[in-house]
Amino acid sequence: MALADGTTLLAFPRGKKSEVACGDRVVLNRSGDGQAVIDSIAPRSSLLYRSDEYRKKLIAANVTQIVFVVAVEPGFSAELLTRCLVAAEEQELRVLIVLNKCDLAERVPAALATLAPFVRLGYPLLQLSALECAEALRPHLAGQLSVLVGQSGMGKSTLINALIPEAKVATREISAALDSGKHTTTHATLYRFDAASALIDSPGLQEFGLHHLPVGSIEHAFVDFRPFLGDCRFRDCRHEREPDCAIRAAVERGDIDARRYEVFRSLRAQAGQT
Repeated sequence: MALADGTTLLAFPRGKKSEVACGDRVVLNRSGDGQAVIDSIAPRSSLLYRSDEYRKKLIAANVTQIVFVVAVEPGFSAELLTRCLVAAEEQELRVLIVLNKCDLAERVPAALATLAPFVRLGYPLLQLSALECAEALRPHLAGQLSVLVGQSGMGKSTLINALIPEAKVATREISAALDSGKHTTTHATLYRFDAASALIDSPGLQEFGLHHLPVGSIEHAFVDFRPFLGDCRFRDCRHEREPDCAIRAAVERGDIDARRYEVFRSLRAQAGQT
């Protein structure tokens, strides 16, 4: 736990269950020997977390921006990106998509094709290589508390090491057989650039459950749905088989990407609204 003057303490929550997330502002009771007890958590401006039907996993608190890192190699999940964007929209966070490993030029076009639906929606995309031009990311982090999110193997740790050499985050090879990276980051860590800018490195994700979101929030978090919400014949339209559904009509016209619509259906089902 870092204090305002830069001092670092080993802090423990009261009780067995901790609800503290990386990025939280807390009130501490110092107990000596560089240790402290967390007495309370200050009100949060945002809380990013994922959940399934049994539990939730805190990712970061008080962040203002999600930087979702994908790479031209290994393959990345457009569904995972969609789910992360839904979480960002629900918390009203800025979003930046970073396409890493662009030095592998022959693989870039396929990655850009996968990202095209997100770019058309207005989500900013930054193309770079963490090994050659990681500094291109730094201006986008100024004045923000950002969290790096993405699957394992996308190069998040390499980005952190390029921007913050003293971090010395471990990196590991990609598993060619599984077309995926191996986990290196095991817990979220905050790195501060200056008084107004910091970056949280989070463990690699393979799933992003959003069971905690109600259907109304899910609908509104799909920015491509917003122009059509309220235009269905039925006020409680589930956007499945109902007649005169404005959302399904938009999908059929190509105004809404069919893959994003399928992610919506999955999220709606998980919200108990099948």
